[in-house]
Amino acid sequence: MALADRRAVTVALGTTQTLAWASSYYLAAILAAPMAKELGLATSTVFAAFSGALAASALVGPWSGRLIDRHGGRPVLIGTNLLFALALAAIGMARDLPTLIAAWLVMGIAMGSGLYEAAFATLVRLYGQQSRNAITGVTLLGGLASTVGWPLTAWMEARYGWRGACFGWVALHLMLGLPLNAWLPRASRRADPAQAKSHAAPSAAPPDAGSSASPPTSPVLIGAVLATVFAAGWFVSTSMAAHFPRVIQAAGASLAVAVAVGAMIGPAQVAGRLLEFGLLRRMHPLLSARLATLAHPLGVAALLIGGPALAPVFGILHGMGNGILTIAMATLPLALFGSQGYGARQGWLMLPARILQALAPFLFGIALERWAASALLLSTALSLVAFGALALLRTPRKGRLHG
Repeated sequence: MALADRRAVTVALGTTQTLAWASSYYLAAILAAPMAKELGLATSTVFAAFSGALAASALVGPWSGRLIDRHGGRPVLIGTNLLFALALAAIGMARDLPTLIAAWLVMGIAMGSGLYEAAFATLVRLYGQQSRNAITGVTLLGGLASTVGWPLTAWMEARYGWRGACFGWVALHLMLGLPLNAWLPRASRRADPAQAKSHAAPSAAPPDAGSSASPPTSPVLIGAVLATVFAAGWFVSTSMAAHFPRVIQAAGASLAVAVAVGAMIGPAQVAGRLLEFGLLRRMHPLLSARLATLAHPLGVAALLIGGPALAPVFGILHGMGNGILTIAMATLPLALFGSQGYGARQGWLMLPARILQALAPFLFGIALERWAASALLLSTALSLVAFGALALLRTPRKGRLHG
């Protein structure tokens, strides 16, 4: 496919990912309070339903990835637009707790089959080893989801109420997301199952296994290392997304400063992804991932040593590391295992991460209540565990990806 066409696909997928994230992952932050008030629930109950959706998304990931491996991303992503629309309509019509929980569970199925992992698997299915730049481009656009989603959801809620906001997102999925995903090119037909099976063994092991991942050399152990890294990364990312202003306040800053520093994270994520697209794209993603896992601990050290004055340093380093790690989560399995069976493998590798993501706001919230700013030692320890796990893998001598 021509480079211009690949860029168009990247823009289309980036746009639909922005829509998907804005209308699901970032929805509860704006609508949980008005939902709870009208339905007579505690706000925490709405967030518990959202956590249930995150847990459901973890179980759907491997199944969705397998479908993309077999049929390409186009039909799966078209289906997820319909699922998102159904979930949002069900949330908008919810009248009590059971119907709200059921609606959020449908949202979890949509999230598990329609967020980044599905988009990355779609690109790998189309472009194979040449997917890295396209993956970065999609995350650059998807990084705007909160920037676009929160103000738009707040505007629709203020004008039409929280139910109207949900139906506004339904309309966007049907009128924008569905046509864009339907426009995506069809993936080439895969070889028949017997032939695919005969090629599965070489792709299951990393290229140049003797130099790319030793120790460990076993694909199972490499998978365990990556699953550990992804789980730690998602826990830290989700914990900060849920509690960042409270963390900065616990370090001694005012609410105004906490909000201002929090606003830096989005642009910092984009800056990190631009760095990945520019300077780091000629490096093996293993090196990018190692740098990314060190960014949060360095930011925590600056905050705990320097206090509120260095809070912006913490916000910028955390955001940049998180932005780079999001890309590494997609490109590392591709570099170490190849493109065969990428979607299903990615779903299994992300399963522990999605489960920890569902638990992260609750668990880190408890740590924050008990230890105040020292709770950051927990997120720091997990980031260092991820770095240590990555240190077990060696960078291939010839393992540079281009795209």
